[in-house]
Amino acid sequence: MNLFRSASLHPGWPKPIGPIRVRAGLVRLRPVRLRDGGVWSRIRLADRAHLEPWEPVAEVDWEVRHAVSSWPSICSGLRAEARRGRMLPYAIELDGEFCGQLTIGNVTHGALRSAWIGYWVARQFNGGGVATAALALGVDHGFSGVMLHRIEATVRPENAPSRRVLAKTGFREEGLLRRYLEVDGAWRDHLLVALTVEELQVSATAALVRSGRANWA
Repeated sequence: MNLFRSASLHPGWPKPIGPIRVRAGLVRLRPVRLRDGGVWSRIRLADRAHLEPWEPVAEVDWEVRHAVSSWPSICSGLRAEARRGRMLPYAIELDGEFCGQLTIGNVTHGALRSAWIGYWVARQFNGGGVATAALALGVDHGFSGVMLHRIEATVRPENAPSRRVLAKTGFREEGLLRRYLEVDGAWRDHLLVALTVEELQVSATAALVRSGRANWA
């Protein structure tokens, strides 16, 4: 009975997803782990200038928030939310190595069956197809394993690379959220983009393969 109730609470977790091959290498998603702390901290600290302009303001300084010592509480919090059925926190792996994160959050079942999706990838892998592959894997899992009907995301209009990643995966723009989040020292407008399961004629990963952007592993 407990196993059944756990599965029904959060279908699709903690199943790993992928892999799929892109120019940069083999991409897959798997649940975040406590031992990710060292590489997570190194990437986040090194890529501050690349990541901070697009992420919500936090009360804790970037250096403190991304110290190795901060990861255990962050990781345990993410996994606790996953166990409660509200989130799927994944590490993005490239050729078996941690290179970013993808999160499906605010998971709601019942008549709504929706969630948001967010991601980041280490700067050194920009342009290699890693973010696009990870997003496609996450979308497919959301619609199949998690049994969602709608997945949405928000992105600043100025963030052209992320907008391209979302468009390649099939997301369409629904509107502009004015002064939506405090980011980079000010309240910033964000585009709301979304995708429903009916809009995908084939899976998001199959569409990448058909377009020549990826290959089956």
